[in-house]
Amino acid sequence: MPLPSAPTQKPTPGKAAVASTKANNELAMKGILLTMIGLGVLVSPYFITSPGMQGIVAKSTLVGWFALVLGIAFLGVFFRRRMAASSGS
Repeated sequence: MPLPSAPTQKPTPGKAAVASTKANNELAMKGILLTMIGLGVLVSPYFITSPGMQGIVAKSTLVGWFALVLGIAFLGVFFRRRMAASSGS
């Protein structure tokens, strides 16, 4: 059986690099936003003056901790990818 002919177009390596950079930037943005949301939920009960609203927000500390930990994890993955890319080049 004969081999197939060679491809006529060469792959462009730039597309993969652009997609990887975009994915890393989105990961960093998600990490920053989740960290800010988590900190906001955890800290806001100390600044709310209404006792009823303060109690409602204080009961959502589990959500705040989850958002904070998830945001820090996203940022950790982002920085790990950046360190791997800089040491690999």
